Amino acid sequence: MFAITAARISPEDPLSGLEAGERPDPEPREGWTVVDVRAAALNHHDLWSLRGTALSEKHLPMVLGTDAAGTDEDGNEVIVHGVVGDPAAGGGDETLDPRRSLFSEVYDGCLAEKIAVPRRNLVPKPPELSFEEAACLPTAWLTAYSMLFGKADLRPGSAVLVQGAGGGVSAALIRLASHVGHRVYATSRSGAKRERALALGAHAALPTGERLPERVDAVFDSVGKATWGHSLRSLKPGGAVITCGATSGDAPSAELNRVFFLQLRVIGSTMGTREELDALARMCARTGVRPEIDRVLPLDRAREGFRAMLDGDHFGKIVFTV
Repeated sequence: MFAITAARISPEDPLSGLEAGERPDPEPREGWTVVDVRAAALNHHDLWSLRGTALSEKHLPMVLGTDAAGTDEDGNEVIVHGVVGDPAAGGGDETLDPRRSLFSEVYDGCLAEKIAVPRRNLVPKPPELSFEEAACLPTAWLTAYSMLFGKADLRPGSAVLVQGAGGGVSAALIRLASHVGHRVYATSRSGAKRERALALGAHAALPTGERLPERVDAVFDSVGKATWGHSLRSLKPGGAVITCGATSGDAPSAELNRVFFLQLRVIGSTMGTREELDALARMCARTGVRPEIDRVLPLDRAREGFRAMLDGDHFGKIVFTV
């Protein structure tokens, strides 16, 4: 089968380790099945793998990718849930399983014609969603859904801030939060991305670090070091910052005086559960809300998509078709 593989790790030049070519077809173990991939989406996790942050050299070569939609062995249209839990854990919230992994960390990933997955990781794809749209959901959109509806504890009509508009998670948060009636502020260093955020439904879009017109009930921060201080200063007393990443590095200061004096909450969020992915897909089907897709490329042009993500030259998801 044709696949996109991490063959080498290079923190300085991640694309140097990217290879495209033939790989052996997957052979499923007990309780697993094979999915014929129709579309797969790119994530920052794939770049982190090539840098060695999310992938160990002992697992090379590794097929990249955590997001896919396709057909199972019975011809059913499915979405692949990217979190692989420990079968011995006995079920429950797989995101809390300390032995969990994502596809492309221990097991070959989704940027291929076929992928072997645990049967429990398959979610029905609603017919209303295209394969390209469905492939965007399992990482970025699921992360946003879990942050917004599972962690934030917001009332309808709340004011929220989304830091770093432009990435897949941020675009999903803007779309979902505005759809349910929250007043959404978004930040970006790029004027073009601020305009796109407004088109997605943001109430206002401001340059990164600029003071907001009001304090907000919750901040969604996947940036980390570059935005952390601004995130805390933007919150109302009792507000919450929900973090799912630190693409610019760890925060330089926890600012604990501000946290305890204003009784702020700091909440971590990682991916989402299979049940949340199923609920997200059904919500999209019912409401007409769809992922923002920056571009769709055939899988054999995957390097173009990786380059666009590395350069920050995208807004929303980059999708590959098989």
